[in-house]
Amino acid sequence: MPPITELTRIEPIHLQRLSHQGVFTTGLLLEVSETGARRQALADQVQASLNDMLAWRDEALMLNLAGFGAAEHEAFRLAGIEGLGALLAIDLGTFRAALARAAQQLQAEPPSDLMLETWWEQARTLEDE
Repeated sequence: MPPITELTRIEPIHLQRLSHQGVFTTGLLLEVSETGARRQALADQVQASLNDMLAWRDEALMLNLAGFGAAEHEAFRLAGIEGLGALLAIDLGTFRAALARAAQQLQAEPPSDLMLETWWEQARTLEDE
């Protein structure tokens, strides 16, 4: 599981407060914020808004996609896909084109069609998280 420090939409003070709560990975963040009540309780404990908590969960879900690492995270960010919600909001063709443009900007190879389809399908299975 990626460390919570890989979340880009979180303030350093909230990272510190989450660490004090024992939340060091995105997997732990997802676990301790699994339900609405737990999300609100954690938001209260780290003095964040519920919207902040939802944004962190959205990005954490994306970071936990299969085969997803720092390079993919950067490509997704360049493509304007900052979390699972943004991925769910676009069709597969748009997703493929956005990541191809991002890879070009990064002067890197775009992800394979198989990897794109894997992320696409996995996002749909996580939709209700």
